[in-house]
Amino acid sequence: MSRHPFVNYDDDRYVTDNLHVRAGLQWETVKWAFTSFDEANWHPLTWLSHALDCQLFGLNPAGPHYVNVLLHSLSSLLLFCLLWQATGATGRSWMVAMLFAIHPINVGSVAWIAERKNLLSMLFFLLALAAYQRYVKNPSPIRYLAVLVSFACGLMAKPMIITLPFVLLLWDYWPLRRTAFNTYKAAQLSRLFLEKVPLIMLSLISAVITVKAQEAGEAVRSIVQYPILIRLENAAVSYARYFGKAFWPSHLSPIYPHAGDSLPLWQTLSATVLLLAVTGWVVAERRHRYLLVGWFWFIGTLVPMIGFVQVGNQAMADRYAYLPFIGLFIIVCWGITGWAELYHLSPRWLAAAGTISICALAIVAHRQLALWGDNVTLWSHAIQVTPPNFIAEDNLGGALIEEGRIDEAMVHFRRAAAIEPSDPMSRLNLAADEQRRGNITQAIAQLSVLLVETNDIRLRASGLSDLGYCYRQLGDDLHARQSFEAAIQLKPRSFRAWLGLGLLAEASEDSEEAIQDYSNSIAAQPTDLAYYLLARVLQAEGRGEESRTALQAAKRLSTDFNRLPQLADELLAQ
Repeated sequence: MSRHPFVNYDDDRYVTDNLHVRAGLQWETVKWAFTSFDEANWHPLTWLSHALDCQLFGLNPAGPHYVNVLLHSLSSLLLFCLLWQATGATGRSWMVAMLFAIHPINVGSVAWIAERKNLLSMLFFLLALAAYQRYVKNPSPIRYLAVLVSFACGLMAKPMIITLPFVLLLWDYWPLRRTAFNTYKAAQLSRLFLEKVPLIMLSLISAVITVKAQEAGEAVRSIVQYPILIRLENAAVSYARYFGKAFWPSHLSPIYPHAGDSLPLWQTLSATVLLLAVTGWVVAERRHRYLLVGWFWFIGTLVPMIGFVQVGNQAMADRYAYLPFIGLFIIVCWGITGWAELYHLSPRWLAAAGTISICALAIVAHRQLALWGDNVTLWSHAIQVTPPNFIAEDNLGGALIEEGRIDEAMVHFRRAAAIEPSDPMSRLNLAADEQRRGNITQAIAQLSVLLVETNDIRLRASGLSDLGYCYRQLGDDLHARQSFEAAIQLKPRSFRAWLGLGLLAEASEDSEEAIQDYSNSIAAQPTDLAYYLLARVLQAEGRGEESRTALQAAKRLSTDFNRLPQLADELLAQ
């Protein structure tokens, strides 16, 4: 993984283009991490983790990848220790941990730097479970506080572990055996429930914060867009698909597009029958407690991500299975071992079967990991296994642009727009291509569609900035200024909009405003071009020392400094 790149989907927002994170661990970053709803999430520990990566490794992706591997390995080891201490079953506990460690569906969580939140929250989840086992063994306020603190830290990494209180009730049933399925003693059940009330309160607080963050980022989809019936149908089918991928992990993808109302009825019915049948079976076989615990662990921990509250455009995602699949692994390992003991099979046969299974999964995981080796390969595979997928088409187009393959990229952006006409990303890139070719009217038309169709603040701000540059090329400075100012009103740190205002000010010989606008652009995101333009205006104003400082900054940031004078002249001439 040392040669794997940043993924061109979320890794930019989380790390490479995030100035707070790139600044490393400093007081301003800490304040921002705890007060920000950026990326429609509140996960301060995740932000601080990425900032620490930048402090230690800069923007070298090898460092964060190795940290991800370390966190995943620690969680695998901790999972083994937890099961072993709770059950005394060394072989079965080891097998569960190995399945968790190498299952191909978990590759995305480890290979994707932006999914650090998954790894951190899982580690704290398991630490909370370990603290709970110690508390049950010898109750004390300090030990219970350790559960609360671990849980709170996990929620501040990613709220997917919000179901911990429910998992602890399952853990009480098995393997801790603090209650029995058929013994409904009110006092006993009340005590176990009341014991979880502080944890439930943390879950509720986290849920409220998460909803506010997602609403602030306009990530939550409306009931009009995804009606209740469609959400229920998608949930049933997604549960069945997750279940299938646990045993046959093929056609894996970073994202699976939502089918909307086009799910075949037979899929919904067959998925529902499967879920009801397995649920009925584990309840009927409740003498094997691990069956009920494992199944309801899988069902219950997936609830926050199954789409009842639809966030984004995905139907499901491999990373969502990171925690839930532990329940299925428990069922498989304890179930197969119990079956082997029932039929007096030799432990050697069991060990051989386990080894073969692990080796087979390791081979598939290795192949899956190779897909993450470059963005073109990753998104080409996603398109192949999940058609039609407009998000994958957009990301493949972006990856091709990074390689300078502009014409090939536009093919995929056009496909994305054909699949989803309201897709803002494809419109943004198609407009940029039209503008590059000098077709300004067509570019404005594409941007106008984008601004009508999307509510995404970041993309609307980008669209308005691009619209401003289009109007500049047409000589319409009034509408250009209005577009740039509208972009800044939506997103004050729109560095391209501030740069556009600076160009307008410099062209109208308002040097003071140009200096201020270029400085604002640099404050939002330092670029070699902004520093170079600032240096030129400062030099013209006789502020030689400041100009030299800005010029040195431009040289430090630039990969092609000699091209900057020509680029600056071209922009001012538009």
